[in-house]
Amino acid sequence: MERRTREYLRGRFGDYYRAARVALPPAPDAREWGYIPWSGGGTTMIRHQSRLELGAVGEFLADESPRHVYFSAARYGDPGAGTMDAKEWRGADLVFDLDADHLPGVDPATTAYAEMLARCKDALLRLLDLLEDDFGFRDAQVVFSGGRGYHVHVRDEAVRDLDSPARREVVDYLRAIDVDTDALIRTRAAGTTTRRTLLTEGGWGRRVHRRLEALAAELRALDDEETLERLQAYEGIGESRAERIREALSNPGAIADGNVERGGPGLRILLEAIAEETFGAETAPIDEPVTTDVRRLIRLPGSLHGGTGLIVRRLDRDAVEPFDPLTDAVPERFRGESVGIDVTEPGPVEFDGESLTVESGECTVRECLAVFLMARGRAEKVPEAR
Repeated sequence: MERRTREYLRGRFGDYYRAARVALPPAPDAREWGYIPWSGGGTTMIRHQSRLELGAVGEFLADESPRHVYFSAARYGDPGAGTMDAKEWRGADLVFDLDADHLPGVDPATTAYAEMLARCKDALLRLLDLLEDDFGFRDAQVVFSGGRGYHVHVRDEAVRDLDSPARREVVDYLRAIDVDTDALIRTRAAGTTTRRTLLTEGGWGRRVHRRLEALAAELRALDDEETLERLQAYEGIGESRAERIREALSNPGAIADGNVERGGPGLRILLEAIAEETFGAETAPIDEPVTTDVRRLIRLPGSLHGGTGLIVRRLDRDAVEPFDPLTDAVPERFRGESVGIDVTEPGPVEFDGESLTVESGECTVRECLAVFLMARGRAEKVPEAR
């Protein structure tokens, strides 16, 4: 990025911050702060700052106009200390990061930015479902990162003191790592005998049970031949096993209770297959190091992302699904004017409700698009006419 472009972006970021009202996280004085300036053209972070050293954050943002702004998930006794040990760690928010670059099946070199963001929001909805239904978190803060994904902050006091290994267990659960499918079935007394039942009260057992019930309902709508054919599509289930499974699944009451005693080995094979389907469809591919690092810095909601010019946008829970980051995170401050740019990376662009193609060379575009292209390294600022 050329110096002229950096200076232009820094100036416009400053204009944004002078008009913005950036809300601070809880206990801001107990958190470490960091930022990356526009000067120098690099990405070196200035950190180990306390809010007292920065001064009023709004004034700092307007004066410094940083490229990126961060605060710590952790709370400290002395957040401005120069070493981590001297900061006196006093707990940390439980933070989750979903980055489109890390999603299964997404290749940043071939997947359009808008498509990456759409897939990332699907993963976010799965994560929120797990956090709300399986962990009971109701006050998680959702934030569009301004770049390739989303952050979720859980500030429940019950999780604040969790160490890294405990947070890794949370990650493993959310990603269904090393889930023992046998442990999803329990054996309990039923009169003088025992009965094997699928765990239905919560967790992955409940999720597998839902899919088993859905499959059973689907099969009951088919004739016997179609049912057997459908069951034999699962590896390891032949005709005789399919027949026994069909009989077991034909009892809605037993399936609703999670009773898997009937059905023989074939039903066990079917349950393992359904469990794998459940894990593949309902897990959240979060970035483990972000969650397990109890001293992590995370982007400040309300700030601008220096790689896109978009707002790091906090979202209410009911606003997540309809949220369109390439429209709803565009700063109003950058709308209305036109700017000359020199396009260095031509190609298609989806932005602010438009799908267009930018050609190489100089052109004039709306400023919000110009900022987006310059911040992403696809264009440089054209010198102002004299």
